[in-house]
Amino acid sequence: MTSTTLYDAIVIGAGQAGGPLSTALANAGRKTALLERVHVGGTCVNEGCTPTKTMVASARVAYLARRGADYGVHTGPITIDMLKVRQRKRDIVDSFRNGSQSRIEGTKGVDLLMGEAHFTGPKTLEVVLPGGERRQLTADTVFINAGARPSKPSLPGIENIATLDSTSIMELDTVPDSLLIIGGGYVGLEFGQMFRRFGSQVTVIQRGAKLLAREDADVADEVANILREDGVEVLLETKPLRVEQGAEGSIHLTVQTPTGERTLSGSHVLLAAGRAPNTDWLNLDATGVSTDKTGFIQVNERLETSVPGIYALGDIKGGPAFTHISYDDFRIIRTNLIEHGNASISNRIVPYTVFIDPQLGRVGMTESEAREQKRAIKVAKMPMNYVARALEVDESRGFMKAIVDAATNQILGCAILGIEGGELMAMLQMAMMGNIPYTVLRDAVFAHPTLAESFNNLFGSFEE
Repeated sequence: MTSTTLYDAIVIGAGQAGGPLSTALANAGRKTALLERVHVGGTCVNEGCTPTKTMVASARVAYLARRGADYGVHTGPITIDMLKVRQRKRDIVDSFRNGSQSRIEGTKGVDLLMGEAHFTGPKTLEVVLPGGERRQLTADTVFINAGARPSKPSLPGIENIATLDSTSIMELDTVPDSLLIIGGGYVGLEFGQMFRRFGSQVTVIQRGAKLLAREDADVADEVANILREDGVEVLLETKPLRVEQGAEGSIHLTVQTPTGERTLSGSHVLLAAGRAPNTDWLNLDATGVSTDKTGFIQVNERLETSVPGIYALGDIKGGPAFTHISYDDFRIIRTNLIEHGNASISNRIVPYTVFIDPQLGRVGMTESEAREQKRAIKVAKMPMNYVARALEVDESRGFMKAIVDAATNQILGCAILGIEGGELMAMLQMAMMGNIPYTVLRDAVFAHPTLAESFNNLFGSFEE
């Protein structure tokens, strides 16, 4: 009979919540097992934020190089060395991942086990190590940070063609001639603009009436305008019907558009229409942990599942799938279980940035959400071409928009679609966190010429 190793805590997944949680538990004197299926760092370091933003930076250099003449700087023909782009991405990922793994392995009280884990009982797990050895573990407290993965749409013919996802597209060694992207969310748009700048012909296929379904219509429309200006074909209200392999490596995707069927041809297809939780690998039936109809684990405000002593953190619990949310999940657990505090996920402000160029920084309520709640609001809106700094660097696309409570003058939310939109959004987020009324920013003395001083004019630009 195989022996079972008893731990104080087991953490499944070494992502942006699981990694720091394992070391915090160990430093608090709790013997902890950290189980990781593939690599330390989770989606963010390995397949998400770190590699994509590294490649976005390469694409932006290509974009600026082609625009050199706009600034009076003349360059020669621009070529893309995808092997170099890929190696730069790999080097940074390796650095981040190895640093995280070294910190974990250097922490006394943490056993890092690389292998695939599944539950065999309510709080008992089996880990299959790479060599085939099986380990049995148990603990009174279990944390699930096993993440999510790109989902594959149900589309006739999809099994017969080679497709890319958000992980495999970053391993290409050449620039696709033509890229068909199924999905108009964050992932699809970042890769779409990136590969357009690398030189691909790009078509984005979106089922909905707008890109970025969470955003206000005016924000989504302006994003579409910017992408089209960059040469990306954007098809809205367009449903993929079937796909088949064509001659000489081409792929034919038939879609239903508002004006009828159309067949698109491309050399590559990127699937960017959602992510699926990794719960199906865990045998949760052995635990009694409840999931929703799509497989995401259900948690309460303290991140505890339907089973006392089992918690879920990060993308696997559904909700906003952002690295900073995963890390904050860790902090909530640390506060409650180690520091004996009382933290919860209720009412936390969720900011995010879409790293298209210009960036879209978003936090708080959208205008449509505020109006659905029948809030009395004022909307401040101003195009980026009113911003001196944006004009000086010739990056004046987009606009700024803030939602303000009409009675209290508090900022309820904003969308900053413009140069360094994420950084400007963070400034307004700090005002929201500090309950600073918009009038303080309107009347503040900011250094000139900076992007920040645009808040003087933004908050003097309320729509009637």
